[in-house]
Amino acid sequence: MASSSFSIVVVALGVLALFAGSSSAQLSTNFYSKTCPKVFDTVKSGVQSAVSKERRMGASLLRLFFHDCFVNGCDASLLLDDTSSFTGEQTAVPNKNSIRGLNVIDNIKSQVESVCPGVVSCADIIAIAARDSVVILGGPDWDVKLGRRDSKTASLSGANNNIPPPTSSLSNLISKFQAQGLSTRDMVALSGAHTIGQARCTSFRARIYNDTNIDSSFAKTRQASCPSASGSGDNNLAPLDLQTPTTFDNYYYKNLINQKGLLHSDQVLYNGGSTDSTVKTYVNNPKTFTSDFVAGMIKMGDITPLTGSEGEIRKSCGKVN
Repeated sequence: MASSSFSIVVVALGVLALFAGSSSAQLSTNFYSKTCPKVFDTVKSGVQSAVSKERRMGASLLRLFFHDCFVNGCDASLLLDDTSSFTGEQTAVPNKNSIRGLNVIDNIKSQVESVCPGVVSCADIIAIAARDSVVILGGPDWDVKLGRRDSKTASLSGANNNIPPPTSSLSNLISKFQAQGLSTRDMVALSGAHTIGQARCTSFRARIYNDTNIDSSFAKTRQASCPSASGSGDNNLAPLDLQTPTTFDNYYYKNLINQKGLLHSDQVLYNGGSTDSTVKTYVNNPKTFTSDFVAGMIKMGDITPLTGSEGEIRKSCGKVN
């Protein structure tokens, strides 16, 4: 009887250890509560400083999170700089000459390192900075799940293939998001990130000259600063949301209903297809949009993170230790 009780205890302890091991590999909102309690204040201060200097930076930091998570998960692979023996993701088509805010993340990382060295990953800093950017620009708040570790490698091909281009069709957008475990509704909600930020002429030139589902006066306005010839004015900017380009709201969807989406991949969300009803919902119920956006951001942050003993905590975000 005693030996049988002992066996039960051993099995029970084994089960507990199994659960402890699995739970330690999961993300949690209080991951740094003991090891780096000042992480949130430190990151927020850095984001606030950067956005106060340039409002557009909030959108750029949010975009970093998206472009990081869509390539092998949210692992800060995007931040790795090229070296003589390594080509990272920064020169991929979706990133070249367009990703911004790497220096902001570097600055925040150095501040975090001074508070608690070797504890907080660059991947988690991106996730927190994306949330803080949304909040600072008037959008919703949420508890960010943390515990990601940084990758030791990156994928140029992954960045080229996984991130949907601005010329995407609706079916392409749906499939690219589904490949990351995100639903069509998640995709429409997360596209609402385009309520802030700017796009380069190269991203919308084809739309303003070739698309027919576009408001004519809107097209003419955009054509004034984006010449039709490739190579001319390529880097000229236009707001993704012409109404309130530095405020996080639901005007992005209102623009789509008026055929004033800047990118082809924006307007396909409201073009007689399966997502029209969701766009209308977000126009009429801004609270539904923000709650769906938050749900989508949390879900995106859960894409195949490195946890436990995987990866590393980089000392500098641009290079492996």
